[in-house]
Amino acid sequence: MRTFTLVTLFTLLILISEIDAHSSSPFASSARRSQHLSLAHRHHKSGSKSSKSHSHHKSVSGPAFSKGAAVKPQTDDKATGKDAGQSKPEASTGSPSSSGSGSSCTFTDFVALEAGKKSCKSIILNNIQVPAGKTLDLTGLDPGVAVTFAGKTTFGYKEWKGPLIAADGQITITGAPGHVIDCQGGRWYDGKGSNGGKIKPKFFALHAMMNTVVSDLNILTTPVQAFSISDSSHLTLNNIRIDDRPGGDLGHNTDAFDVGTSTFITINNATVFNHDDCLAINSGTDIVFKGGYCNGGHGISIGSVGNRDVNTVARVNVTDCDVVNSMNGARIKTIAGATGKVDTVTFSNLRLSGITDAGIVVIQDYLNGGPTGKPTSGVPITNLRMIDITGTVDNKAMPIQIKCGAGACKDWQWDSSITGGTPADDKNCMNIPPSVKKC
Repeated sequence: MRTFTLVTLFTLLILISEIDAHSSSPFASSARRSQHLSLAHRHHKSGSKSSKSHSHHKSVSGPAFSKGAAVKPQTDDKATGKDAGQSKPEASTGSPSSSGSGSSCTFTDFVALEAGKKSCKSIILNNIQVPAGKTLDLTGLDPGVAVTFAGKTTFGYKEWKGPLIAADGQITITGAPGHVIDCQGGRWYDGKGSNGGKIKPKFFALHAMMNTVVSDLNILTTPVQAFSISDSSHLTLNNIRIDDRPGGDLGHNTDAFDVGTSTFITINNATVFNHDDCLAINSGTDIVFKGGYCNGGHGISIGSVGNRDVNTVARVNVTDCDVVNSMNGARIKTIAGATGKVDTVTFSNLRLSGITDAGIVVIQDYLNGGPTGKPTSGVPITNLRMIDITGTVDNKAMPIQIKCGAGACKDWQWDSSITGGTPADDKNCMNIPPSVKKC
């Protein structure tokens, strides 16, 4: 009997202390009091189990936090102080997420990109505004990094040589659906290109790119040359679209693709509206240009070849292309008095229309931007194939213009059917190989 009374008294004391603690809140309910009365009854029946039941009740009275647990901060503009005028940039915007040994990063700010890009395994460039006189620098990234242009990329105005964008190494570059890289090149256009007037930045330097792909880029109005490809190997460019028309008619030297000292370069399905060469190969080997559409420029060119550190162009295949509203269709030009060689070049299945100067041009008297009228033999053109070149030229244009140095044009295969225009005179049809028959 004394044991029962002591247990009962002990239980009631515990109950009273808990009721006092809860009753300090003005929102304590009668239901909670009923719960405590029920608990007292269970303590009375279970004896030693009462302390266990009491402990369980306390564990669910509120949330438990692990000691040292990290709490992720909010990342909206107000929380990060963007509206409050904080000037220190984040390493990236959008909180890079860990992915394997690297991170996936989205950048919307140029300064943040410069600070954080080296730690990223994949990079999304979303609506980047590049400051005037600065290069969007994608060089020095780890092999395998994937770069994606999203939204609208723009560039501040400054007279300088550029480039606006640079890349190297083994990275892939692509464009997200709906993106545009808008150079607003009309701000520099003055009709002089890189020959004078305003100093104009080149667009995209692809230097020492190896075993990689650049694809699906939409580009507007390059100030001068678009892609400058140098010292690269096994580089493929797919579905590149360049449109310089929004800048007006004063653009000049806006070559779409300039290739030098590179091997195994493939350019597929390019669409180009510009004011100069759609493709210009100054040196290099094993180059393919396939499925191109070239409008408004100087046509598809080999050269000018000569007077460079490397003066060889070999194993080039240009096929399945349309050249419209352009100065020339297919063109090969070598520097008068220079040395080098052009060998095993094929143009096949080219469709020409609206050509203003000449459908096919092969000249060895190019110097200082124009012909001298005196072709030389220092850069022989051998194993040239013109296969299935068709279309029309304007009334004052020449279907074919060939000016070869003595003995410098050998082993040609020729199959063209170009209508319209005016046949070349003797000054524009010199030392032609037997397969051509006539200009």
